[in-house]
Amino acid sequence: MTTPSHDQIGTIKEIHGPVVDIVCNHLPPLHQALFCTLEHSNYPFEVYRHLDEQHVRAIALHPTSGLKRGLPIFDSGGPLRIPVTPDCLGRMLDMFGAPLDGKPNLATNEMRNIIAPPALLSESIPAEGILESGIKVIDLLCPFIKGGKTGLFGGAGVGKTVLIMEFMHAIVNLHQGVSVFAGVGERIREGHELWHGMQDAGVMPRTVMMFGQMDESPGVRFRVGLSALTYAEYLRDTLGKEVLLLVDNVFRFVQAGSEISGLLGRMPATVGYQPTLMSEVAEMQERIISTRGGNITGVEAVYVPADDMTDPAVSTILAHLDTSVILSRSQAAKGIYPTVDPLLSSSKMMEHNFLGERHYNVAENVREHLARYQELEDIIAMLGLEALSEKDRRIVMRARKLQRYLTQPFHVMTAHTGIPGVSVKLEQTLTDCEAFLRGDYDSTPEEQCYMRGAMQDIIGR
Repeated sequence: MTTPSHDQIGTIKEIHGPVVDIVCNHLPPLHQALFCTLEHSNYPFEVYRHLDEQHVRAIALHPTSGLKRGLPIFDSGGPLRIPVTPDCLGRMLDMFGAPLDGKPNLATNEMRNIIAPPALLSESIPAEGILESGIKVIDLLCPFIKGGKTGLFGGAGVGKTVLIMEFMHAIVNLHQGVSVFAGVGERIREGHELWHGMQDAGVMPRTVMMFGQMDESPGVRFRVGLSALTYAEYLRDTLGKEVLLLVDNVFRFVQAGSEISGLLGRMPATVGYQPTLMSEVAEMQERIISTRGGNITGVEAVYVPADDMTDPAVSTILAHLDTSVILSRSQAAKGIYPTVDPLLSSSKMMEHNFLGERHYNVAENVREHLARYQELEDIIAMLGLEALSEKDRRIVMRARKLQRYLTQPFHVMTAHTGIPGVSVKLEQTLTDCEAFLRGDYDSTPEEQCYMRGAMQDIIGR
């Protein structure tokens, strides 16, 4: 947090939960960081509204228990700032850059504002190509764009967090990059498991994790994503490496904004969301950008309420993304992991010019086979496979094997499942899928394709 300058700016007038009204001798600018001191602890606030010439409304970024009317409020001298240093890698921090892992504070005097404009248009660069993840179904059908933004959409329990952990593993091992993880409204149990999972997977030394927990003020949950983004921008600018920014969960960021909007007395808009929904989402998304100094690739988990993709929050986030990975409960019911729906997931860069002819054609042919299999599933269930024509039977047989081939065990789940994780290069995935489509593996049993890596390894065994 900002170093206090101890200039008294006013006193507390009213406290309503996390909302604090302050009488000021001069008005601080919006988003100024204020604080008061109680029992040798600093209680930070962020100014959100000017009520009149002498009163401001602020959101407390700390539990307000113990605060009372008349306490002096001090001006920090600027907006919320966090300490930045390359030594942040390997650490678990809160929204203010303070340690959550029991280690010493970050040793640096360099501070950065968490609210900042995006990189200049003249400094930014367009998407350069695919960022391979080693996950077959994603690299083939909805590839990550280097320097782009990817959303993982799904309801509760379909594997969003596990996929995010695997991406962190991939970026460290395949690309020698660094990861910044933002836990927005995380349960402490989830955060604890994730931290230990990252240490067990050996990727924590090149990762910084930031948490705004579920029981904290909505102001913390609303700003922790921007704090993580500030670290990602710093690592991009200083190290010039591939930076992977992972946010779990963007929907909770929207929820925190909705809570703050209600606390400030704003009238709700569509389906009860805040009227500032679009600008708040854009404020964060537009900063996930690549410059000549380095790349930031965003991967964001998005909870879909009631599995409704038309929800205003989901639609607003979707508009900013290059790639949409839809995780399906029906895939999980079939035992298909990762639970990516190959027909609903898509990327704006699925074009000949960007992917190349070979990748584009293989992806389209795989989709056609899987789509035809989905069309015929009801007929197969009612009349059996024998009711199909010879051509359709061949398509169904190959589609079932492709469906199973696109599953794979993850490195980060090895400790839980006992199955060694695998990573498959895109070139090998394309070669295998071409072989499936030609019929080279028509005599291979389906179970040999399930939860394996490249087909050459399977046939070799």
